[in-house]
Amino acid sequence: MAEIKLMKGNEVIAEAAIRCGCDGYFGYPITPQSEIMETLMAREPWKETGMVVLQAESEIAAINMVYGAAATGKKAMTSSSSPGISLKQEGLTYLAGAELPCLIVDVVRGGPGLGTIQPAQSDYFQATRGGGHGDYHLLVLAPASVQEMNDFVALGFELAFKYRNPVMILADGVIGQMMEKVRLDEYVPRWSDADIERVAGEWALTGKRKERERHVATSLELDAYKQEEFNHKLQAKYRRMEEHDTRHEELSCDDAEYIFVAYGSSARVCQKSVQLCREQGIKAGLFRPITLYPFPKRPLQALSRRAKGFLAVEMSAGQMIEDVRLAINGTVPAEHFGRYGGVIPTPDEIVEALKRQIIKT
Repeated sequence: MAEIKLMKGNEVIAEAAIRCGCDGYFGYPITPQSEIMETLMAREPWKETGMVVLQAESEIAAINMVYGAAATGKKAMTSSSSPGISLKQEGLTYLAGAELPCLIVDVVRGGPGLGTIQPAQSDYFQATRGGGHGDYHLLVLAPASVQEMNDFVALGFELAFKYRNPVMILADGVIGQMMEKVRLDEYVPRWSDADIERVAGEWALTGKRKERERHVATSLELDAYKQEEFNHKLQAKYRRMEEHDTRHEELSCDDAEYIFVAYGSSARVCQKSVQLCREQGIKAGLFRPITLYPFPKRPLQALSRRAKGFLAVEMSAGQMIEDVRLAINGTVPAEHFGRYGGVIPTPDEIVEALKRQIIKT
């Protein structure tokens, strides 16, 4: 029977990992996501499910441990925050290049550089543009609640194995540190050897058998023509992601004339802004991207054909706004499109920004 508890977003990531049958977590502490590993250490899942939990000597070591575990068909994950994710980028390109499924959690803090431990959403480019070198993408999920922090762990592993691709949960520091009621999933057993053979038998390093060719996990290809063919294969995979696995949520958009576009904690604030606008006679709605990559362009394009204006709201100098502009693609005049960014805004500030930038009252 499912349990209901009051938990932090970071804590529930750890709990969800245990309950979804994760085989191994490899991480390194950094604020504001350290509670993920702390919760795992306190829960001692190696006694309960056999899950391995290891604090590596560095972020670089942690991501390469994920590579090794993922190559065997195991459910492997790591977590960090902004500068720590930067250190993992080379390993992430290797994972994407070797087409190995895994789960990465980034609880974002402000930057650039070491920056601040306060929450931010300024890792959007890093997450959705690849972050490392080469033509690759992560599939990126953006939770807006503690419940979604729970739900996206199992979903992340599901999508990772579906596409043989790393999946990132991009959660800003607000979602990681806030406490809410959450319905926890029931326990799912870790995969047996037979399960791994069924799910990942075509590529996993499970030992050479006489009835099949040797499996090799590598991102190295010295033949330029073969590398080009492989990159074409990756781009086809990303198009399939966009076709089948974009996710978004709409609030009060059926009759909306003005639409906020926001994700994560910014979307939470915008929910109240929609209410305040409606009370003032402004028909406002909220479009919340759930997959930041692939970005849900088509439904946003559909809204742009009948809405008067859009305001992109994010805790950054302006990153998601580029994907919003690409999605709207000229259907809305430039003067009817604006941005509100920076530190965590209040609902009233967002409403005033809409009036000042878009409605021009």
